[in-house]
Amino acid sequence: MPDASRVLQQRLQAAFDTIAPGADPVLRPSDRADFQANGALALAKQVGRPPRQLADEVVAAATLDDICAEVEVSGPGFINLTLSDAFVAGQVAAVAADPRLGVPRVESPQTVVIDYSSPNVAKEMHVGHLRSTVIGDALARVLGYLGHGVLRENHVGDWGTPFGMLIEHLIDVGGSAEAESFSVRDLNDFYSQARLLFDTDPVFADRCRGRVVLLQSGDPETLRLWEIFVAESLRHNKQVYDLLGVLLTDDDVVGESFYNPLLPVVVEELEAQGLLVENDGAQCVFPPGFENRNGDPLPLIVRKSDQGYGYPATDLACIRDRTGRRGGTMLIYVVGLEQALHFRMVFAVAALAGYLPDAAVAVHVGFGMVLGTDGKKLASRAGGSEKLVDLLAEGVERATASMAARPSDLSPDVRAHVARALGIGAVKYADLSTERVRDYIFDWDRMLAFEGNTGPYLQYAHARVRSIFRRAGMSPPPPGAVPRLDEPPERALAMMLLGFGEAVESTAEAYSPAKLCTYLFDLASTFTTFYEACRVLVDDPAVRTSRLALCDLTARVLECGLSLLGMEAPDQM
Repeated sequence: MPDASRVLQQRLQAAFDTIAPGADPVLRPSDRADFQANGALALAKQVGRPPRQLADEVVAAATLDDICAEVEVSGPGFINLTLSDAFVAGQVAAVAADPRLGVPRVESPQTVVIDYSSPNVAKEMHVGHLRSTVIGDALARVLGYLGHGVLRENHVGDWGTPFGMLIEHLIDVGGSAEAESFSVRDLNDFYSQARLLFDTDPVFADRCRGRVVLLQSGDPETLRLWEIFVAESLRHNKQVYDLLGVLLTDDDVVGESFYNPLLPVVVEELEAQGLLVENDGAQCVFPPGFENRNGDPLPLIVRKSDQGYGYPATDLACIRDRTGRRGGTMLIYVVGLEQALHFRMVFAVAALAGYLPDAAVAVHVGFGMVLGTDGKKLASRAGGSEKLVDLLAEGVERATASMAARPSDLSPDVRAHVARALGIGAVKYADLSTERVRDYIFDWDRMLAFEGNTGPYLQYAHARVRSIFRRAGMSPPPPGAVPRLDEPPERALAMMLLGFGEAVESTAEAYSPAKLCTYLFDLASTFTTFYEACRVLVDDPAVRTSRLALCDLTARVLECGLSLLGMEAPDQM
């Protein structure tokens, strides 16, 4: 279903095409009108004519009388467009009647394989996994809502040297028979002990490498112990995912171990294509356009000099599998910005090898770090990485205390549910509302505030709208009724509601949940202005019904938007 800006774009495009087919109207929101089209300025340079003259011709050629109340050419050739109230009201009615709330489905759906979260096995998930998990989950939801086929992959680190260390240390301490009783926190300490031995005892390190060989060759006892470590870690990860409310399940886990059999195949195929070059005993690919600081070609090491495989080999095997077996046409990697060069090189080599065909695209969705209030990388009170499950539990505890300080007639069970939604939502929203390439400061007081651009503010805004109907003992009007826009705040809210589809689309285009967060905050703020200026439950039934319809649509858009971010929208708070 077309929204207001899309209809306006289509009408203007037809008019611009009469001068130069394909010329961009450059339609933007404006503080002078509803929209401004600036395309005449660029077109004037292209055709060598005065821009204001071109703008006048566009206005004359455009069919705008039925949708615009005012069209004005100003300055050197800006076209200011103010939509008619009747057109805006009709569009709002259409959005309200649309189960998708004006969000269009993509015309050419992609098969999207999205790689996110990716914790390491035998270690407890920490705050470093937060951004990948919540950003990836939001993008999976948004892309799926737009109509893409979304395949989630949780590429967990469950293979290689760390497991040689863990298994060998377990055997040394005589605990292999009791391995089933390990908890993930036992594993945390156990891993630290094994790591220290590996770094300080050459004999132990050699035995660990030998144990990796046994693991790779399928030794039954080694595999038994490995499976115990993996199962306990995945059980812990599921607890964190359930608490966070993300979509990842055990069926989405595709660990490094899955790709291990493909690594020699990748080497063979690269060698057969003449892409591999030996460099200091390692087998490498030198993709064009990558150089070090000295201007020397930069290698992507596929097989190390000790004949082991590193991350590049695994990532190439991933791409090969995801575009091949899984049929992916868009591969998304939600991984920290520090891996940007690595992924650029891997994508380049994958294209050379034919693993990433022209019809497919690979995107690295990078993100910054989570910082403490001291401006340093967020750490626990003990100085190590903050455990994610502890962080989330603290959020729920703080939200519970915050709710206890506010008057409420909710039952204890409902209060507990709302506190959990607030605490988890506050953590997720603080992350998602920050433009992903930036670092952000993890500040509980700001995150849990009911004012400002926070999760609780948006959740409270939704509950506040729903309370209007509850207090009045009324149900929302049937969707589709054309609202009255007699007052400026009514019209401003209507215009904001028409922007939901574009906000969802721009979120997907930029791989940036922050864009949806900004829209939802602006919507909630616009509703507050409307609610304070326009009494909803007035005596006039036509005005009352119209304003109730705007309220209901606002609540539905807030609920849908929060859901796309992976957040709950409680009806009461």
